[in-house]
Amino acid sequence: MELAKVRNIGISAHIDSGKTTLSERILYYTGRIHKIEEVKGKSGVGATMDSMDLEREKGITIQSAATFVTWGDCFINLIDTPGHVDFTIEVERALSVLDGAILVLCSVSGVQSQSITVDRQMRRYNVPRLAFINKMDRAGGDAFKVTRQLREKLRHNAVLVTYPIGAEDKFEGVVDLLTREALYFDGDNGETIRKEPCPEHLKEGVEEYRLKLVEALGDFDDSLAETFLDGEGAQVTAEQMRPVIRKATLSLELTPVFVGSAYKNKGVQHLLDGVISFLPNPTEVTNKAFEIGSRNKEEEVILASDPAKPLCALAFKLEEGKYGQVTYIRIYQGKIAKGDSIYNTRTGKKSKVGRLVRMHADEMQDIEDAEAGHIAALFGIDCASGDTFTDGDTVYSMRSMFVPSPVISYAVQPLKKDALQNFSKALNRFSKEDPTFRVHRDEESGETIIQGMGELHLDIYIERMKREYQVETIVGEPQVAYRETITQETEYHYVHKKQTGGSGQYAKIGGVMRPLPDDAEDKVYRFVDNVVGGKIPREYVPSCDTGFRQSLARGVLIGFPVVGVEMELNDGGAHAVDSSDMAFQIAARAAFKETMPKAGPIILEPIMRVVVETPEEFQGGIQGGLVRRRGNIVGSESSMGTSVIEAHIPLANMFGYSTELRSNSQGKAEYTMEFERYEAVPRHIQDELIRKYADNKKG
Repeated sequence: MELAKVRNIGISAHIDSGKTTLSERILYYTGRIHKIEEVKGKSGVGATMDSMDLEREKGITIQSAATFVTWGDCFINLIDTPGHVDFTIEVERALSVLDGAILVLCSVSGVQSQSITVDRQMRRYNVPRLAFINKMDRAGGDAFKVTRQLREKLRHNAVLVTYPIGAEDKFEGVVDLLTREALYFDGDNGETIRKEPCPEHLKEGVEEYRLKLVEALGDFDDSLAETFLDGEGAQVTAEQMRPVIRKATLSLELTPVFVGSAYKNKGVQHLLDGVISFLPNPTEVTNKAFEIGSRNKEEEVILASDPAKPLCALAFKLEEGKYGQVTYIRIYQGKIAKGDSIYNTRTGKKSKVGRLVRMHADEMQDIEDAEAGHIAALFGIDCASGDTFTDGDTVYSMRSMFVPSPVISYAVQPLKKDALQNFSKALNRFSKEDPTFRVHRDEESGETIIQGMGELHLDIYIERMKREYQVETIVGEPQVAYRETITQETEYHYVHKKQTGGSGQYAKIGGVMRPLPDDAEDKVYRFVDNVVGGKIPREYVPSCDTGFRQSLARGVLIGFPVVGVEMELNDGGAHAVDSSDMAFQIAARAAFKETMPKAGPIILEPIMRVVVETPEEFQGGIQGGLVRRRGNIVGSESSMGTSVIEAHIPLANMFGYSTELRSNSQGKAEYTMEFERYEAVPRHIQDELIRKYADNKKG
């Protein structure tokens, strides 16, 4: 298969913009499925890409699903990703291995809060994208307004490449602005494309937007700019425009905008043509890895999509299938064939490739080999998400994925003691599959704590434990991931002395504990070594650093991790016989614990960015509800009878909000929530948290 004809793309968007419906249509038009199923269809089958029972019941996508299709003579690997911010790691994962993406927007709601998050993720991985304005058949659908929002809110150089024929219930099809042809989608499922000249009443609008397109392309091509300035922009042909649109899209300096309605089967095939025409093939994307040399030095190398070069592949997603662990891999360089031995650069283990498949949602197709530029899946390979595989001769490591920190935790335990084995099996598997789902045991209380991105995130895992492992659980109150920090500079001096029979322990340290400056790269901790004159032997300085680091795990106020601390070491003393690595670690830990209460310690809490979309009539009540939850309203705007309210609210006050919102809006409002920043809690709440912590310790 020619690499120039391969596209690795993902579909990302805000919740309910129609990603899964669009994927379903793409599968249908490319011949992968022969009957369209709706996300919340009457048949109860559910969309092909929502293969989990839970996804079908709730009508949301929880896991990204991979499939492959052919369009014309081109081959597309497609990943449908979730819209809920709680499953944001699924989007990160997909984008880190994709070459291009489709950003789906609703023609009525336009750019929403989650569209902004997804766009930020695409920028992080330099993913070129097309925009698809979906749901043009809905009341209030306006492609021109959404294109403006793409420019204003997301700062995209967005230009329409298709023009809608009508809108709302009169939406009939699209005009291709490059060729001026009107495209109508006939047949039961829009499978027959009828091409006609542009309707008379639209000619003026089509010419206006075609000229805007030519003007935008003039920035990337001098001859087009000249033609436009000479007043002959209308003479520019589709053949002249296509390569320029492609070049500008690949450089991330232009976003071509398509319009349509996936649900009404209009405009999807034209979008697929756009994917082939304007999104990159694997050879047009620069992929970098780090080669780990003999002295553990990392050197950046550019990977070539060449099957003849040494293998480099990334495991970007794990799943527990019927036949064991399925590992999704993107091959960046080299090739993998059945029977090959592959080497995991993180663990240093070799594994034999027993079975190699191409995935289609939860079905699979066996293949003999897969080459650079492709996405495939392996069976029975023991690895974690984000591991890099090579052939063992060269040691490469792909850059790591951005993994956000969890903000909420529950204490969980199985209802019945005999379910303990399945309980730990489930937790083991979920934390391996999902880097944002974390499990640890609280040493003080002996409880198992699970942490995640939000209530929905953890509730889904608890539900999956019940369904997939038959484990009923007792779930404790949700716990917010607080942090502790200090507010003032404080000196410390500490001597650790222990003289018993035989060799004793001696370590003396002094220095300053201070808050980290705002511009510090690492926001958690910094160690400053200012020891002069050999007061502390050089070999013991790292021991002090280790001791301080260990102290960060538990603060002095409510036992939560400590952040934003700089520890300077500038004085001390050692004993020729009694000093040791352990003695200095103990001294550092004790000095930290003794000094922190004097350094103005405070508690920080996670503040969430909450965006509520509601019919205008409920706006007042909903704003009042947000303010009651210690919310700070940062903006609200209304259009077409819908209000969008944005507020910053402490996570501790957001529990149970979905129930309140439903009852305040007759079930018509929806909200999204994502982590914004950490902020100091008000004094009275801090006192209450400290009192609760003290009571729990006594109890």
